[in-house]
Amino acid sequence: MSSAIEITSDPGRIDIDTLHAWLASSYWAPGIPKEVVKRSIDGSIPFTAFLDGRQVGFARVVTDRATFAWLADVWVEESQRGKRIGHALMEAVVAHPDLQGLRRFLLATRDAHGLYAQYGFEPIDKPEAYMAVRKAPAELYG
Repeated sequence: MSSAIEITSDPGRIDIDTLHAWLASSYWAPGIPKEVVKRSIDGSIPFTAFLDGRQVGFARVVTDRATFAWLADVWVEESQRGKRIGHALMEAVVAHPDLQGLRRFLLATRDAHGLYAQYGFEPIDKPEAYMAVRKAPAELYG
């Protein structure tokens, strides 16, 4: 018998301590303070995955809900990877009513291109047109 994956965008259901531990150990936000994680949720649409009532995954989308969105902080607990939790998160993201009809939806990944391609993401054309301000986590979090 397989368990059902539940995805919610209710920020009140997020176990912040667990999420903070995940993100603080990630390659993109090492050492991120818990307060920064909380603020990031306040400025986003969060998606939390539960398996048998236990938080096992997370993603958030930063968006103006009209033209642009950025998918960030996608995480599946290591012991739960390979159980289609990432797919369930992505299905919820692309189906969310506030994320329809956007002109541009971006993300950055080091190793999950295959997952995101299944949901319409592809390498950007004209990468030379994009610019970014980047600060090392040590610069930001001390």
